[in-house]
Amino acid sequence: MATRATYSRARANFAKIWNEVENSREPAILERRGHESMALLPADELASLQETAHLLRSPKNAARLLSALARSKREGSTVIELETLMEELGVSD
Repeated sequence: MATRATYSRARANFAKIWNEVENSREPAILERRGHESMALLPADELASLQETAHLLRSPKNAARLLSALARSKREGSTVIELETLMEELGVSD
């Protein structure tokens, strides 16, 4: 559950709120009277959300990804570590 804080509380406790967000990986919603609420979240979480939104933007791509996910869950696929997969495909990082 996201932490909610007023602008004044956030200003007075910014380091504490930052640490809570960093440790929980959950966003903090910062509210200021007369302004739009803002979210504080880890940058890598934001990047992940943006990437997901980009991949799902195309209806065909979204259908293909969701179909692959459903197929994976049905078949009980084996987990392969990224490094192993890259090695098998001959791809270096």
